[in-house]
Amino acid sequence: MNQSFDIAVVGATGTVGETLVQILEERDFPVANLHLLASSESAGHSVPFRGKNVRVREVDEFDFSKVQLVFFAAGPAVTLSFAPRASAAGCMVIDLSGALPSEQAPQVVPEANGEVLASLKKPFQVSSPSASATTLAVVLAPLRGLLDLQRVNLTASLAVSAQGREAVTELARQTAELLNVRPLEPKFFDRQMAFNLLAQVGTPDAQGHTLLEKRLVRELREVMAQPLLKISVTCIQAPVFFGDSFSVTLQSAKAIDLAAVNAALESAPGVELVEAGDYPTPVGDAVGQDVVYVGRVRTGVDDPAELNLWLTSDNVRKGAALNAVQVAELLIKGLA
Repeated sequence: MNQSFDIAVVGATGTVGETLVQILEERDFPVANLHLLASSESAGHSVPFRGKNVRVREVDEFDFSKVQLVFFAAGPAVTLSFAPRASAAGCMVIDLSGALPSEQAPQVVPEANGEVLASLKKPFQVSSPSASATTLAVVLAPLRGLLDLQRVNLTASLAVSAQGREAVTELARQTAELLNVRPLEPKFFDRQMAFNLLAQVGTPDAQGHTLLEKRLVRELREVMAQPLLKISVTCIQAPVFFGDSFSVTLQSAKAIDLAAVNAALESAPGVELVEAGDYPTPVGDAVGQDVVYVGRVRTGVDDPAELNLWLTSDNVRKGAALNAVQVAELLIKGLA
């Protein structure tokens, strides 16, 4: 389209924010002026964009009337503080933190429920789901017509980058210390992360479920438009810098046509189906890519109505930043 937009990215110095800026450039998004915003601690840094270094400024001092579109790629508290100001200034808001209620800012994954955007009214507010919910929705969406889906059981092995740059640095430090036979003192994580698996990501509630697990269930139900879908999820922290992986079991009410499932995944947007006998990994396949990789597609050992999948994707790129930019692309297309 010929129209261009003045855009702000809040949280521009974080792992997701920097990747979002990179994707805006890669996809030739119609940016007129780009404003990079962050906390006072990060103000003064610069991020490359279209051959120039764009200086990061404090979000506290920003006048949102200068832009038409704002990405919120910081934490929930930042979104709750500044999204109302952005909306009051008439900005389109795309939030990646999960802070806004669905009635106000619906969860959207373009490959799964992009049609939701057509019903929105100005000023547009949209939520880009958690990376885990986005990954699962991209794969489940093309299977909706094939499965009478009753239940989803999944174990999510999550990369440390979901917790930000400090977590990435901590994993690197722990790895170096252990390889050099030095005493290990955990700092960011509450115990050894390198060469280890942690059975939960975040603090569990009284029922034993973490905030991330409950968010994943809520967002996946919304994106799939199945509010009563039974979902069982366990999120574990894996000693991986980038790239989430999922072991997924889908329970259907009827026997599954495996050939039809493979055909649907083969042709689905945003999905890369790995040939039978092989399987994808975060490091070897997903990191830096714009698709969700799917492998080990098989029915249950003794249940033809059970479907098992292995998924992996770049949590920062595909799961977070790219999805937000794709949502923005659909929004501005609707303005044309």
